[in-house]
Amino acid sequence: MSHVQILDVEKSFQGRQVLKRINLQVEKGEFVTLLGPSGCGKTTLLRIIAGLERSDGGKVFVGGKKIVEGLNRKEQTIGMVFQSYALFPNLTAYENIAFGLKINKLPPLQIRQQVEEIMTILSITGKEKNYPHQMSGGQQQRVALARALVTKPDLLLLDEPLSAVDAKVRESARSLIRDIQKKMGITTIFVTHDQLEALVMSDRIVILDSGEIMQQGKPAEIYNKPANRFVANFIGSYNFIPGSLLGLPDKEVEVCIRPEHIKIVKKDYLAPEEVDSSFQLQGKLNNLYILGNTIRAEILVQGQTLLVDRLNGLQGSDFLLNEEVKLLLDKSALNILG
Repeated sequence: MSHVQILDVEKSFQGRQVLKRINLQVEKGEFVTLLGPSGCGKTTLLRIIAGLERSDGGKVFVGGKKIVEGLNRKEQTIGMVFQSYALFPNLTAYENIAFGLKINKLPPLQIRQQVEEIMTILSITGKEKNYPHQMSGGQQQRVALARALVTKPDLLLLDEPLSAVDAKVRESARSLIRDIQKKMGITTIFVTHDQLEALVMSDRIVILDSGEIMQQGKPAEIYNKPANRFVANFIGSYNFIPGSLLGLPDKEVEVCIRPEHIKIVKKDYLAPEEVDSSFQLQGKLNNLYILGNTIRAEILVQGQTLLVDRLNGLQGSDFLLNEEVKLLLDKSALNILG
């Protein structure tokens, strides 16, 4: 039996259905990310799993126990980190972390041992006496995570905990959360609208839109084999190309291809060995800009702009704006959308 079972869960607010018969299984020790745009239902689903929200239909089981709204948190053994962290402003870092242990009436010595252990793991030792307003966003985030982990929950729920910190802290926090999750073997459900976070951190990604699961699978599967146009459009960048532009027999079909799977070459470039493995298109270089370690080119092909990514080498680009170029589209990387 899966550690988390979500069976036909539905939820509506003021007549608008935000979850539509959601069915999902999460295995013990798995890191699953709920990914989707704002309003897709991911946070509502997380709150139902936590017992903070009542569903209109369906059931949720964690460790074989049915979750219902208001169930005693001690019985649930679920830890949760909110987007706002929800730290008690009148309590120190130590007191915030120890709060759940005190509620569970653990002996003072055991509380101190567990709090000190988790603070060491999260590298916040020395901040015990600091109040939330005396800590940075990254430190507050670690205290909130420590508070959720110190009770050694069977399930950890993370509701966009990285959205309130700057990009540099967010990058290190991704690694920290994932490393701790692996080390402790905690089953984790993570909510985000950030596709990079989902790809970097997850064992499995579940993409939602308008209260429905669009696709679920491993990051590589989601990235390389999108189930439909929504998924392809939401995860990274894709070029959507009508079959007629490639001369396909079915001219009504639409295919998609990642920018990094298109090669840009000089217009007179001859590559006999690539004729069978690639579609070839002629176009004009419309724009060129740097995206950190990659250079992105915009190529105008028969009135349609295609994106092409290449590594940002020390020499920069070998192409000039408005230059006529040839594109080689890797046939093996093309996806036909359903």
